[in-house]
Amino acid sequence: MKGIILAGGSGTRLFPITIAVSKQLLPVYDKPMIYYPLSVLMLAGIKDILIITTPHDQVSFKKLLGDGTELGCNFQYAIQEQPTGLAEAFIIGEKFIDKEKVALVLGDNIFYGNGLVNLLRSKINIEGASIFAYPVKDPERYGVVEFDDNKKVKSIEEKPAKPKSKFAIPGLYFYDNKVVEYAKKVKPSDRGEKEISTINKMYMEAGNLEVGEMTRGMSWFDTGTVESLDDATEFIRVLQNRQSTMIGCIEEVAYLSKFIRKPDLKKLSKKYGKSNYGKYLKQLSDSII
Repeated sequence: MKGIILAGGSGTRLFPITIAVSKQLLPVYDKPMIYYPLSVLMLAGIKDILIITTPHDQVSFKKLLGDGTELGCNFQYAIQEQPTGLAEAFIIGEKFIDKEKVALVLGDNIFYGNGLVNLLRSKINIEGASIFAYPVKDPERYGVVEFDDNKKVKSIEEKPAKPKSKFAIPGLYFYDNKVVEYAKKVKPSDRGEKEISTINKMYMEAGNLEVGEMTRGMSWFDTGTVESLDDATEFIRVLQNRQSTMIGCIEEVAYLSKFIRKPDLKKLSKKYGKSNYGKYLKQLSDSII
C-alpha cells in the first residue's frame, strides 16, 4: 500500500496565522503538524508517500522532509493548485498510486491511542474501502456517517446543516485501487469541491465500504481552527511530559517499523542539535541494546 498526505489548502480558518505559512507546517507543541499524519502512515508500515502541497509551500515541505531516504522511506511531491476537494488527491496522485492500494491522511489530522498500530496495519490489504467514525459535538463541520441499529451504514453526508448522527468521519481513509476510477467520476458539489464523501458513497453502494467506530481509548484532532490547534498542542504537551514518550516522532517510528537501524537513528539525533527533540532521539538510541 502507498500513502498520500494532503497538505494543501489555504487555512483560512486560521488567518492571520496561515497567511504566510502552510497550516501543516505550524507547530503542534514541539513538532511541525505534518509529522503527526506522516507518522500515522509510517505506523501502518507505509514507506512510499506522496505529499500534496500548494505551489508556494512545496519548497518548505521539501526542506523539512527531503526525499525520505534518511527515514528508509520514499517521499514524492505533487501540487494542488486550488483547494478543490479531497477526492482530487487521487487524480493528482494517479501515476504515483499506479496499481497499488492507497491510504489518504489529511495533513492537519492527529491520531493517537491504544490499538492504533494494529488498527492501521489491519487495513493494509483492504478490498474495497475502510473509513472510521468518531463521536463529536460539532458534526456539521465534517463528513458525517449514519448507522442503523446493527452498525450498518445508512448514509454519508458532507458537512450537513442538520447532521443525522454525531459521528464524524476522521481524515484517514484506506482504499483499494478502484479509488482512482471512482475519483474521476466525482463532480463538484454545491461547495465547488470534489467531495471524498462521494467516493465513500460509491463504495457503500457497491457493498465494499467498511466503517469502524473509533474506541474511547483513541483520540483524534482536526487542527483546522485556532481552538482545536490549541487543544491538540495541550494534549501532546501533557501526554509527553507525563509519559516521557513522544507522539509523532518520525525517526522513532521509522526505527520501530524497521525502516532504519540503530546507527541511522543515532545519526539522525544529531540533526536536531541541542533541542529536546534531539535529546530524546539520542536517549532513545543510547537505550537500544
